[in-house]
Amino acid sequence: MFRFTTADGLSIACHEWGEDAARPPVVLHHGFSASGLINWKAPGIVDALLAAGRRVIAIDARGHGASDKPHDPAFYGEARMARDVSELIDHLDVPAIDLAGYSMGAIVSLICASQEPRVRRLVTGGVGEGVVATGGVDTRHVPSNAIVQALLVEDVSMIEHPAAAPFRLFADAIGADRKALAAQASVVHAQPIALDRITAPTLVVAGDDDPLAVHPERLAAVIPGARSLLVSGDHRSAVAAPAFARAIVEFLAG
Repeated sequence: MFRFTTADGLSIACHEWGEDAARPPVVLHHGFSASGLINWKAPGIVDALLAAGRRVIAIDARGHGASDKPHDPAFYGEARMARDVSELIDHLDVPAIDLAGYSMGAIVSLICASQEPRVRRLVTGGVGEGVVATGGVDTRHVPSNAIVQALLVEDVSMIEHPAAAPFRLFADAIGADRKALAAQASVVHAQPIALDRITAPTLVVAGDDDPLAVHPERLAAVIPGARSLLVSGDHRSAVAAPAFARAIVEFLAG
């Protein structure tokens, strides 16, 4: 693991595996409340990329994993996390990266790719046409304020929105900093992303039973040249589907 310091003074942790001087490193950005290891290493995606000979870097987003976890919402938002990815590229001192993001990390990756010419190829997972409709993760399924309430309430029996309960249970299961997560949830991206400015070849992958990633083909349709792919699973299980890892490896091989 290595760290770099962001322009606003946070220490960001990154997990690194493999060596590949011939191709850009693959940077992986995880979903809300997870970490690089939980989202990418545990389901076997890192190992699949390593087997293909790639250098892999999984970032722990601010507020997550081994990175700094301020409780002030001013430090959060997917646009700020996208700048962290650009600052990571600066730190690596490489001319280009391949970028893959899941759920919250997909929003981060889309924002980054819309303004960062050093993204060579892009994969998004766990999002669909909700990005077009809401400007971020699909808050139509579960509102952000419901997630904040679920994270901050003392007694889980007091959670008001049923779809928010899994976010609290997952955070408790992994020992996450719930106040840091609530700060991010309170400022989720909710404005149009310049998807038409993405020049990197893009693959949109979603689970066929994922309520947070419905109609991925509608997202792909507004990204120049993008294509979409359905794999089996819901929001949590799709990332572990063998077809998910295979699609990332094959697409990023380019």
